[in-house]
Amino acid sequence: LPDSSNVQRGKAFGLLKEQQRQKLEEINKEYLEDQKYSDEEDLAEKLEGFKNKYAEFDLNDQGEIDLMGLKRMMEKLGVPKTHLELKKMIVEVTGGSSSNTINYRDFVKMMLGKRSAVLKLVLIFEDKASGSPCKPAGPPPKRDIASLP
Repeated sequence: LPDSSNVQRGKAFGLLKEQQRQKLEEINKEYLEDQKYSDEEDLAEKLEGFKNKYAEFDLNDQGEIDLMGLKRMMEKLGVPKTHLELKKMIVEVTGGSSSNTINYRDFVKMMLGKRSAVLKLVLIFEDKASGSPCKPAGPPPKRDIASLP
């Protein structure tokens, strides 16, 4: 008999992810309506990016990034950190609240804030590294004979 509990778990996990995304979406709305961020350019785009970035990390069931999620994420980005460094990073983002997790509000505040947390620097660097170059992809435009010097 095939084991159906795995399928169930997969479905439940998909549902959980979906609920988490909804929750992130709602938090994004708060930021969009927040006067404090009204002069932030491309806020909607940035928030969409933060949401995707955040959801990509291995979230615990509470929809937060925990120490292991952060550890995996740093390894994925090619900047593995020690346990102590990870703890420091979390404190940097959360302002030292007692939990060892980063919730989405903390994450957005860090990304939009002026302070440069290690995590923010890593992510910004990673975006630049994998970011699309400014020039259009594809072959250079054809030049006709008339335009040659």
